[in-house]
Amino acid sequence: MLKADIQIRYETLRIDSGFAVPEGTGAALMGPSGSGKSSILSVIAGFYQAAHSEIYFRDQRLDTLKPAQRPLTILFQDHNLFPHLNVWKNIAIGLNPKLKLTPEQAIQVEASLDWMGLSGMQNRLPATLSGGQQQRVALARCLVRNKPLLLLDEPFSGLDESRQQEMRELIKKLMREKNLTLLLATHQSEDARQLCDQVIEVEAVE
Repeated sequence: MLKADIQIRYETLRIDSGFAVPEGTGAALMGPSGSGKSSILSVIAGFYQAAHSEIYFRDQRLDTLKPAQRPLTILFQDHNLFPHLNVWKNIAIGLNPKLKLTPEQAIQVEASLDWMGLSGMQNRLPATLSGGQQQRVALARCLVRNKPLLLLDEPFSGLDESRQQEMRELIKKLMREKNLTLLLATHQSEDARQLCDQVIEVEAVE
């Protein structure tokens, strides 16, 4: 179970959000642009300090931990692939920033290429990939870390409808196979309908 009680304070905006997400299910954070969806994900990931936060996952308190210690991985709207690294290295860097992998970790990278349908593309640079393929690489980098909590921030933006549906199906499959708990920031009702068991409305108040 993911449980969160978060208060965010900006100069002119206030966001108060409390919710619980059963393990192995998905929840959608929905609201207009600028409502604070991405900020909530950043607080849970540890990249943003809230005015107040109490965040638990599997009865472990997360908000007292450093980002690297939290049992989660996050995919931002900008996939943040390294343009000078090939597909294999872009995935491997999720396991070791220096790209020095153990044999077991190298096997994990190869397995992630298979999960994402990227076999045969390991030597290609991001610029040679389609938007959907780049998104698969970014998601593979998230999943290779084998964290049970997955945070996605508008993950399908910039993709056409067929690619969006392809990615939804892939994430549904991975959630089942890996028992992932998903927290998804989106403004698309179709994402929430297909991937999530509940919707959490987010609204910033002046």
